[in-house]
Amino acid sequence: MPYSAEISRSNPTCFVFLVDQSASMGDPIGGEVQSIKAAVVSDAINRLLTELSVKCAKEEGVRDYFHVAVIGYGHTSVGSAFGGTLRGLDLVPLSQIADNPARVDERVKKVPDGAGGIVETTKSFPVWMDPIYNGGTPMREALELARGLVDKWITEHPACFPPIVLNLTDGESTDGDPTEAAAAIRALASSDGDALLFNLHVSDAGGSAVTFPDDVEGLPDSYARTLFEMSSPLPPHMRTYAEQEGFKVSDDTRGFVYNADIVSVVQFLDIGTRATDLR
Repeated sequence: MPYSAEISRSNPTCFVFLVDQSASMGDPIGGEVQSIKAAVVSDAINRLLTELSVKCAKEEGVRDYFHVAVIGYGHTSVGSAFGGTLRGLDLVPLSQIADNPARVDERVKKVPDGAGGIVETTKSFPVWMDPIYNGGTPMREALELARGLVDKWITEHPACFPPIVLNLTDGESTDGDPTEAAAAIRALASSDGDALLFNLHVSDAGGSAVTFPDDVEGLPDSYARTLFEMSSPLPPHMRTYAEQEGFKVSDDTRGFVYNADIVSVVQFLDIGTRATDLR
């Protein structure tokens, strides 16, 4: 049965996050709290890295079930978006990520006071990447870089749970058609199944959010339709998780979200990175 390989320290898998850092990522995004797209996406990834670290923490420390790359594309280059001591690195073992945030912010959070009111409290928020937004959208180059990382990983870990590439963007590639590079990622495979490519389209074009669709119906423009076509079908266990979260799914459901607010971003990343039981 595909997508059932045990994830362990002796048989880890990898995640590659591709983050659009073009100028348009400085535009606002909707939701309960108004923010810019780049900040929403970077906060979601920072939160996910924290949650992965907690999920993989045992008495002796964080276990390296996952290696993670965060690749930014935009401004003047395509490359690692990590800050601090991880700057310039691509696939990093999770224990090193947990031990090396660029900094730890104190975030204000409103919580119930137990008496029907709301009080403000502070919470530590580790930061590995900051929002950046300028320049074009070299998506094709970013996908080609991801393909190289995934290819090398599978060569070194041929029986791994298939690597997952998550592309977070707000629009059109500016360095050529990205579909061939996307197909090249999906064509890679471990003995447990094909590599997975999921796409999150953080759009300001309007229209209702579309989450985990099984066809292009309801997608408003060619950019969204292209990203849908580039996306892998959700594996069976991820379809189950999505259904448990209230999404309508089918065998044709793709790992694609359009016009997401911050809640959808977090849900997308959570479902997109859930794998089998860790050992």
